[in-house]
Amino acid sequence: MADKSIIFSAPIVRALLDGRKTQTRRLLKPKGGLPAPVNLAAHGVGTYSGEHSDPASWGWPFAEDGSDASLALFPDLSGYAPGDRLYVREAWRPHYLGDYVWNLDVTYAADGELRTILDGEFGEGDWKWPKAADRGNVPSIHMPRWASRMWLEVTDVRVQRAQEISEADARAEGLVEYSLEGPGGMTLPCWHWLLGMDDDELYTSAVAAFRALWNSLHTTEGGRWQDNPWIVAISFKVHAGNIDGSQA
Repeated sequence: MADKSIIFSAPIVRALLDGRKTQTRRLLKPKGGLPAPVNLAAHGVGTYSGEHSDPASWGWPFAEDGSDASLALFPDLSGYAPGDRLYVREAWRPHYLGDYVWNLDVTYAADGELRTILDGEFGEGDWKWPKAADRGNVPSIHMPRWASRMWLEVTDVRVQRAQEISEADARAEGLVEYSLEGPGGMTLPCWHWLLGMDDDELYTSAVAAFRALWNSLHTTEGGRWQDNPWIVAISFKVHAGNIDGSQA
């Protein structure tokens, strides 16, 4: 089990807060190279030789057979493992409360929530006031651990091709469902990929909406939906509050 950070945009943060998002997908980028050869016979899934960089060449359970595999056996490969705790980093802004006031107010760009972090609960010694805070929100990459207001408990990690996502898994990515009235009063479910932002584009399946969302985030050849890249699918439970339990 390890504690790590994970960055989300404002629409994704709102999906987490609303309880709509319980999965996230990231491009598979082996951490520290390939894992050491592992004998998986005890798990009934064969042997990985550790000789090639393409998961499709590793044999079962990574072969091109439509299956996906638990990466619990390969935490060094995916960078994630069940039991990991991921504290969410998002756009935020600290507010200076004046001389001799040692508490710190923080607002979050996704929904404007204000939280007061008490003196001693933020790292004055290793933290400098971000210049961006004088003008507006501070980018998520500059959010320290103590400012995070939620964390994710990783429950499952899988490797699969991007296009192998199921309808249920696409819904778990936090997409917004709409109901439109069709002919004869029939209700037609539609899906919105911008996760609650204003947009006219609706899709008749969650997978189609997720495809549009994926392509909006991955525009480089090799990572696009049509390239069907290998990805890491992370399932999690969302926990409110700071990962260190110092804030309610």
